[in-house]
Amino acid sequence: MSDRKPVYGPDDWQGEPARELGAPGAYPFTRGVHPTMYRGKLWTMRQYAGFGTAPETNARFRHLLAAGQTGLSVAFDLPTQMGYDSDHPMAEGEVGRAGVAIDTVDDLARLFDGIPLDRVSTSMTINATAPVLLAMYVVVGEERGVARGTLQGTVQNDILKEFIARGTYIYPIEPSLRLATDVCRFVATEGMSFNPISVSGYHMREAGATAAQELAFTFANGLEYVRRAVAAGLDVNQFAPRLSFFFAAFTDLFEEIAKFRAARRLWARLMREHFQAHDPACRLRFHTQTGGSTLTAQQPKNNVVRVAIQALAAVLGGTQSLHTNAYDEALALPTEQSATLALRTQQILAHETGIPETVDPAGGSWYVEALTERVEREARGLLEDIERAGGAARAVERGLFQDAIARSAYAQQRSIESGESVVVGVNEYADDQQVPSISAPDYTALAAAQRSRTAEMRGTRDAGNVKRVLGQLEAAARDPAAPLMEPILGAVRARATVGEISDALRRVWGVYRPV
Repeated sequence: MSDRKPVYGPDDWQGEPARELGAPGAYPFTRGVHPTMYRGKLWTMRQYAGFGTAPETNARFRHLLAAGQTGLSVAFDLPTQMGYDSDHPMAEGEVGRAGVAIDTVDDLARLFDGIPLDRVSTSMTINATAPVLLAMYVVVGEERGVARGTLQGTVQNDILKEFIARGTYIYPIEPSLRLATDVCRFVATEGMSFNPISVSGYHMREAGATAAQELAFTFANGLEYVRRAVAAGLDVNQFAPRLSFFFAAFTDLFEEIAKFRAARRLWARLMREHFQAHDPACRLRFHTQTGGSTLTAQQPKNNVVRVAIQALAAVLGGTQSLHTNAYDEALALPTEQSATLALRTQQILAHETGIPETVDPAGGSWYVEALTERVEREARGLLEDIERAGGAARAVERGLFQDAIARSAYAQQRSIESGESVVVGVNEYADDQQVPSISAPDYTALAAAQRSRTAEMRGTRDAGNVKRVLGQLEAAARDPAAPLMEPILGAVRARATVGEISDALRRVWGVYRPV
């Protein structure tokens, strides 16, 4: 927003406070989703982690919980995200690199060894294989005697943004949406305290979307999911209160604060306009992560400041959950020291700044209110274009999101290269310091150990039972009206692997090939 005015005053925001702001905890939720916000409960401090194997990641989880983290967030490696076992040829060179490798429910049990699943909230960043990992989490709980209703957390399960910005899709769009919708059905009918989907703008922002595009494209996807769930027979007022969202926090402090406030208001209005939803189903609850793409390998300690500002924007904007990136993530997986410092950044905001004492402290500023109104207006305009094009699924097929984000990313990069946008330590105030190097784990040995564990498990299970339950899953996939989570749960209990379950669905649906 390079055309912002130097001074804002009463003429710059002439909205109706009762209609557009309201009270915190009341429609349209501009000022927050709870009446007392952080005075009643701080945001969840949920640091994202995934390191090679389950035991390594378990050690990091235990360290972060001991350091005061209040929720877990799991990063999975690329083969797990794409539905391949660690011993599949497609997994070669990728096992454990982008997160933790999970092939079986026993791997997931090792990941949460010694962690009380009924007292810790867990977020799983998984999409194409989200139903499988959720089923594994449920089975780990079953086998520990933890009641299903006490499991808390979020499964990302946002497949549309994978087609748009990340690429870890497996199946064509329609069966992929069927899987995502069935997770919503399962969680709702089982009465789980689990968010069945986290509609994610974060990855689109990281790919180059503007703040307004981030909201518009996220909400276009959100409307698509709600329509699919309603068409599947779910009551919007029953399942929609458990929808969650995931946004990025970048360094433009006031634009980001305005974006979060505009997001709550716009989503509340959309839910009423499109589905006549009641207030609990209109509330926008969201997790925030500081901007990974804003981190620089040059002068990496500058990232400490960037992350603190981005976290400040998220908290002033009213987030329910927050991950702060470590300063060295542009170089490698974060060290224990840098991850702890990232968590301490949140704790300082929570306990030393006084911000939690007052709800929506930025509210009422002519500047913030004018920006909030502007972001909402721009996002709604973009969203209406997508709706006129047939909605999110059709827009993905036609490449509308992808093209818009590519154009925005190109414009942003040109602005940096021309010097119009300053990145400290990169195109201004640079120096001759070498980019530091951080040693990487021995991924070859890590992958070999993981493959060995998977092979050992295959040798001890009932192979005939595995074949039978996978056949049941294939039969369910062929029947458009059949539930899917229940046969996936059966396969997980029988010790079928992530890859075997994914292959059963591949045999029926095939795979997505971008046009």
